[in-house]
Amino acid sequence: MEAARSQEATMFTRPADPTPHARAGAEALKRGDFAGAKAGFGQAVAMGANDLGIWLGLAYGCRGVGDASGMVAALDKVLALDPRNVRALILKGDHFGGQGDHKAATSFYNNALRAAPPAAQLPPDLVAELRRVQAATQDYARRFEAHLLSSLEQAGFGADMGGGRFGRSLDILFGRRQVYYQQPQAYLFPELPQVQFYDRAAFPWLERLEAQTDAIRQELLAVMQGPEAFQPYLEASANRAQVDRSGLRGNPDWSAFYLWKNGVPQTENIARCPATAAAMDGIPLTGIRGRAPSVLFSLLKPGTHIPAHTGFVNTRLICHLPLIVPGQCRFRVGNETREWQEGQAWVFDDTVEHEAWNDSGETRVVLLFDVWRPELTQAEREMVAAMLTAIDEYGAGSGEWGA
Repeated sequence: MEAARSQEATMFTRPADPTPHARAGAEALKRGDFAGAKAGFGQAVAMGANDLGIWLGLAYGCRGVGDASGMVAALDKVLALDPRNVRALILKGDHFGGQGDHKAATSFYNNALRAAPPAAQLPPDLVAELRRVQAATQDYARRFEAHLLSSLEQAGFGADMGGGRFGRSLDILFGRRQVYYQQPQAYLFPELPQVQFYDRAAFPWLERLEAQTDAIRQELLAVMQGPEAFQPYLEASANRAQVDRSGLRGNPDWSAFYLWKNGVPQTENIARCPATAAAMDGIPLTGIRGRAPSVLFSLLKPGTHIPAHTGFVNTRLICHLPLIVPGQCRFRVGNETREWQEGQAWVFDDTVEHEAWNDSGETRVVLLFDVWRPELTQAEREMVAAMLTAIDEYGAGSGEWGA
């Protein structure tokens, strides 16, 4: 009988409540009593508590008494419950930073910075912690960069790192350059290299073109005597839905004088610019019926900004020959910004995000035209041209691409 009563009593005994121990741990932590905090929170989890706040409190208590392994074990519990817990990520980063493992510390710190809400939504102490973490990651990045550059110099590569593709790869590695990729609006030809500005060596005709700069400029200046010859570069199309985010559609601030437009020779304009037309001889201009090439003087008025955009197809490249450049005129392709220099041509991929500025008080003009990408075989060029022509034949085709 006594045994039965004992068993019955056991069945109705309530489990021990960890709340008082958790409360004691929290009060101890407020007082700065880390041993008491560790004991209180530790007793709570020993009684089965699995609350994020209790595990985090235990982590702080363990840190305060120098129990690194206990702190890490508690933080792992917190991050298992909430992988984006900012305070736990910071504490984990501090742990690795204290051990000299700056790469691991940076990983946790960066996750904390990404997970954190806006500063206005955070308590002041956490805002201060995030600022400390941000400074620490910057310091670790500087140390890493110094180590890597020193190692490369010791390996004998110091003089070769500043320019070229490897130098740019280091800029990306160190976070100084963003990575940009081809983003054609209409057609992507796969497996082509991701190049922003091309090496001049791939275009042996560039020097011959540049040698004609003065003659081409003289023809341009004659054309500019009658400004009505230029038309807005971006024109409205009645049979296409269009959103003008740039404010340049129909706007003469960015205008053009065409020698060839969408593959069609502009006979009167060519007659006015024979030297410019002759300079195109031997250049692999894109040939697509109703589409390409376009050869034009591209005019940008003072104070005009062409916002970031991408071209339509990645089977062509765009060439600029600067003719009138007053200074303070910039052009960005991807992560590289250059200033136009009169008579110095370049070739770029317009399906990589690009934009232009004329911050001067005078007009800027370049000769602009499109060429086939050198990586395409003749057979591939013919197939691309036939395919794009077929697209235009399906319904009312449009030859407007932009550049």
